[in-house]
Amino acid sequence: MKSVKLAGLLVTALFVLSACAELQQFVEQSGIGGGELPLSEAEVVSGLKDALEVGAARAAGTASAQGGYLDNQLLFIAFPQEARRVENTLRDLGFGGLVDDFVTTLNRSAEEAARSAAPVFRQAVQQMTIQDGFEILRGPDNAATEYFRRTTTAELHNLFRPVIAQALDNTLATRYWNDIVQQYNRIPFVQPVITDLTAYTTQRATDGLFLLLEQEEKAIRQDPVKRTTDILRRVFGHSSLQAAS
Repeated sequence: MKSVKLAGLLVTALFVLSACAELQQFVEQSGIGGGELPLSEAEVVSGLKDALEVGAARAAGTASAQGGYLDNQLLFIAFPQEARRVENTLRDLGFGGLVDDFVTTLNRSAEEAARSAAPVFRQAVQQMTIQDGFEILRGPDNAATEYFRRTTTAELHNLFRPVIAQALDNTLATRYWNDIVQQYNRIPFVQPVITDLTAYTTQRATDGLFLLLEQEEKAIRQDPVKRTTDILRRVFGHSSLQAAS
């Protein structure tokens, strides 16, 4: 008889514990009693916009710093690919210093242009819809960056090109490029090289910014330390990622 009672008590205890676990889960999901409150659509979009603005500001700050492109192997802007034969030939002929000066000023120009990147990205953030927000939140670690690539690349190029052109002029990169091409094109029997230096630098500078933005996005998604505001911590730390109706 005692063993029967003991078994009954054990079953009852297990039932109670199971019920408590289910109740706790319900409390946490519903937000009753101080559990994690469901996220509203406004909170999700606000959190994503905060994350993207924070990431964009960091990316722009990194790129525009001294050596942001020049000293970063991932962002470094090398001699235009179609003109590598120009670089090699000029170095062989003793014009290595001219080539080095050109590459340095090319990267410095990108660093200067990157100073205007944050407002451009910020404007793009404001165009994000609620549907975009949830797709980005539930997407891969670079979903937001790919969203920007898909929707704003053409506009960013149009905005960046005059800035890049002015920066190249200010840092004398255009003059160096013209000198290099003229030196090369004087060589007998070579095929003349014509490269749109502004377009090339604009593309490379934009690609570099997207790369940095992608790194920042992944960090915010994966590293709690990078979530520097309450809304970032709520959105990216939330267990369900479901909006309240």
